[in-house]
Amino acid sequence: MTNHVIVPPATIGMLGGGQLGRYALVAAKLMGYRTFVLDPDPHAPAGAVADVHLVAPYDDPEALDRLASECDVVTTEFENPPAEGLERLEQSTRVAPSASAVRIAQDRIAEKRFLHGAGFPVGPFAIVDEAHPIDAVGEQLPTDGAAIVKTARLGYDGKGQVRIDRLDDVEDAWNNIGNVACVVETLLDLDTEVSVLVGRSVTGETVTWPVAENTHAAGILDVSVVPATIAADLTSAAERLAVEIAERLDYVGVLAVELFVVRNAIGELELLVNEIAPRPHNSGHWTLDGSVTSQYEQQVRAICGVGLGDTAMTSPAVAMVNLLGDLWSNGEPDWATVFTHPATKLHLYGKTEPRPGRKMGHLTVIGEPGESARDVAAIAASLRARI
Repeated sequence: MTNHVIVPPATIGMLGGGQLGRYALVAAKLMGYRTFVLDPDPHAPAGAVADVHLVAPYDDPEALDRLASECDVVTTEFENPPAEGLERLEQSTRVAPSASAVRIAQDRIAEKRFLHGAGFPVGPFAIVDEAHPIDAVGEQLPTDGAAIVKTARLGYDGKGQVRIDRLDDVEDAWNNIGNVACVVETLLDLDTEVSVLVGRSVTGETVTWPVAENTHAAGILDVSVVPATIAADLTSAAERLAVEIAERLDYVGVLAVELFVVRNAIGELELLVNEIAPRPHNSGHWTLDGSVTSQYEQQVRAICGVGLGDTAMTSPAVAMVNLLGDLWSNGEPDWATVFTHPATKLHLYGKTEPRPGRKMGHLTVIGEPGESARDVAAIAASLRARI
């Protein structure tokens, strides 16, 4: 990848048209860039804000060639574009993050092998694929505990995952997910979950945002609070891990690193890497309203090599709650309630079809002096419950 700077009015291409791409392209347009989206959904949220929305499959050769010819740099807003398509784009234009980095992050087996092989801390796991039969899992994991069986590909927001109470049930779970390649992970007793966003430029410059603490419901992120309520040494260790992973991948763009906080055998808290996401992240939505530079603007800055922005918080605490399609079960929610709190920001993604479990938007609440992250999270959750 060349390190030359890409400045407006150059064209930024995006594979994927979801809300993460929408925000990144809005940031790009505000900076003066032209924008181009490739997404097969004619109603994709990012397509509505792009200068050009090419409606075609992600692996369509003609569409990819047009993207490469019209764009000065191409990025992605989700982890599952075909890596072969990214490799095709790399032959004639800058692609960030690279096909090799995305290939690792989009496959849980490749991801676990990368993390474990590089010496990053991960929980106990076993691989099931053509070379590793399902009946060998018991030789690698404790047989007396619970576990989670996760498909290697295309699993997100709790999809493609089956929890089992004992390892004897692993084959039944594997049958339920279609006998595909998967990772089996020991179910850990978590103290909490956190995530770190790291921005890394084409020049190797890196920055991180304050660590977010995350709560999930049914496998989907529910609430993020910033700063995380963990000790300073764990915060520093989490930030170091994220930067080291980005550097090991030679990553360019915004990378999210999800981490478990667990107690080791002697009762001390430590970090384990759960997953990495090669894109801006749901737990970083708060940066739109509570950081000098949002993760979306940073994605543009990083891939274009124009210099990374300041990641400092602009308030003492921020909380974000997701708005899922379940809220639309009785019609359009009462958005007027949201605006009764002056420090609340409403974000709707422009999706036309609300479905249970589908991310339709989020609320961000900005803390006032004296309010803790937990206080602000309680305000956000209360507002959501009333709409």
